[in-house]
Amino acid sequence: MVPQKAGLEDIVAATSEICFIDGKKGRLVYRGYDVHDLVNGDATFEEVIYLLWYGKLPNRRELNEFNKRLVQHRRLPREVVAHLYTIPTSAPPMEALRTAVSELALYDNDERMTTEAHFERAFKLMSQVATIVAFDERIRNEKDLIQPDPSLPFAANFLYMLTGKLPDSEMTRLFDICLILHADHELNASTFTARVIAATLSDMYSAIAGAIGALKGPLHGGANEQVMRMLIDIGDPSRAEGYVRKLLSEKKKIMGFGHRVYKTEDPRATHLRKMSELLGYRTGNLKWYEMCRRIEAIVLQEKGLYPNVDFYSASVYHLMGISIDLFTPVFAVARTAGWVAHILEQYANNRLIRPTAEYVGPMDKKYVPIEERE
Repeated sequence: MVPQKAGLEDIVAATSEICFIDGKKGRLVYRGYDVHDLVNGDATFEEVIYLLWYGKLPNRRELNEFNKRLVQHRRLPREVVAHLYTIPTSAPPMEALRTAVSELALYDNDERMTTEAHFERAFKLMSQVATIVAFDERIRNEKDLIQPDPSLPFAANFLYMLTGKLPDSEMTRLFDICLILHADHELNASTFTARVIAATLSDMYSAIAGAIGALKGPLHGGANEQVMRMLIDIGDPSRAEGYVRKLLSEKKKIMGFGHRVYKTEDPRATHLRKMSELLGYRTGNLKWYEMCRRIEAIVLQEKGLYPNVDFYSASVYHLMGISIDLFTPVFAVARTAGWVAHILEQYANNRLIRPTAEYVGPMDKKYVPIEERE
């Protein structure tokens, strides 16, 4: 057997029409559309969800119908809301989300594995994952729940439920962009997990719960939280260089840099950098952006590493008033769009995913009775 790199690096595990990454050129493409084109062309998150699920951008009528279906599924079953109140307030939000998504399956009485049933679950999950994250945040902080507002688009409604403040058009657009940039990223760990589960013909709730469990890991979805904690620890732009050089001298990892696929700048970081600066001016607090710029310059000079999606998203979310422990759940809300797209694609052309492992252990050992073992 040909030796393989650890972590299945460079292994082509499937074919897909959903997402393409060119790591050398720093390109991210959804269904043929460069993510720069989608962001600069003012695509909404809802349009991108539609694109990922159906393979094309919607016309006005299609988008209106699509939005109606998303809006009608925003409210949670009352039993799920009641259960959120029983979750310990000390529980990490990703654990609460994983548990609540699994519980949603208990209140879906349609056991059909048809395309129609899959899409109905897709709409429910896309809308209700956001509501779960918002409700759990407010319950943990002993605040009144804010019910979904059917008059608001996805991004504005989610921010409103989280913070209790109606975002203006600029803030809504910035958050829309965040969600678009996190919507899909080919066969990352959580998406691969979702497809493996779907390939067994398990239900969509199980596949999404599994994906959330994978995203919860610090090597996948938790890096932006660690970036923000690092920035808070640094405290001031004047301390950034000394802090980073000390970490480098101690051979410690600088969170938010480098990527398994990208060998140049992550295209998502390009937009998030601009947003960090814009929000800094908007809030009158440029120190997070200035800190990031100084850190970026040093790491690029000393290590040749570029910032990834996590580096600037940390300061962006922080300046939007989003709690640090919600950074990964917000990531999960956006990535649900991509997870669902991949699950639907797996169902449509399914074969059980069952790779093999190269055995490297001992052979031909003989059983010894327990009394005779050393």
